[in-house]
Amino acid sequence: MSSRRNFLKCSAGLAATMAAGARAGAQVSPAASIPKVRFGDMEISRLIAGQNPFAATSHFNRLLDQLMKEWCTPEHVFQTLLQCQENGINAFQCSANSTAQPYWDQFRAHGGKMHLIAIDNGITGLEERVRSSGAGAFYHHGEVTDYLFRTGRMDEVREYTKRLRQTGVRVGVGTHKTEVVEYVEEHGWDVDFYMLCAYERGRTADEVRKLLGAVPLPVGELYLESDPPRAYEVARKTIKTCLLFKILAAGRIRTPQEIDKAFELAFASIKPQDCVVVGMFPRFQDQVKENCDRVRRILTYSS
Repeated sequence: MSSRRNFLKCSAGLAATMAAGARAGAQVSPAASIPKVRFGDMEISRLIAGQNPFAATSHFNRLLDQLMKEWCTPEHVFQTLLQCQENGINAFQCSANSTAQPYWDQFRAHGGKMHLIAIDNGITGLEERVRSSGAGAFYHHGEVTDYLFRTGRMDEVREYTKRLRQTGVRVGVGTHKTEVVEYVEEHGWDVDFYMLCAYERGRTADEVRKLLGAVPLPVGELYLESDPPRAYEVARKTIKTCLLFKILAAGRIRTPQEIDKAFELAFASIKPQDCVVVGMFPRFQDQVKENCDRVRRILTYSS
């Protein structure tokens, strides 16, 4: 309830911010371009904006979560999405149920023009969520997919994709495990794309112990440098579009040189129709422009 009150409280400021952005937009040069790929009846940029910072989900620690929550007001989220659009990003990945969804709805209501790729995981009310979201693509939430895979219940994910197919949107499966993609491919599921994490972030304590011989304390997310090459290899093997996320290890890759290398490795390793999804939190630096310039430079140099 408090988040809704905060959202409503900021509505007047958001409207003013949007109006100012529209006025400013009339005075600037046309949006910069980022290479795009065909995605069903859409063309999407090969760099997609991710929702996690807007939803205060850093995958780092609670302090950063809190900082994101405090900074990501409706005004700041709108300005970030507007900046993404102006820098050539034309697709946004967002949960159909998260705290970021109202911000997306406002962005769209005030003329924002980006494609939405929505995360979801429940069959109940699915058709209504698809209709109301305005998304051109939906995919089954990776956290839930991984749990169902570990517990031998992938039939539930398949049933979801079958119901989703009937709605007319692009159908995807999200996961942090390359084995899930291999499983879906082996069983010939009717899906259009995969939302695949570059790192196997969700390893259980037993899986970590098997790899390292011990479990780090506190038990947290484990990011191994050997993960991305494996994820990119699996992405290359399927003809379906893959959207690779967390290529920067949820902010653990920090210096400009390291970030360059991570983007370069991703684009050199995945298919020409694949994309990367990156959450951006421009609180302390202009991450939107930096990442868009980086992607333009890498893809121009490699073409």
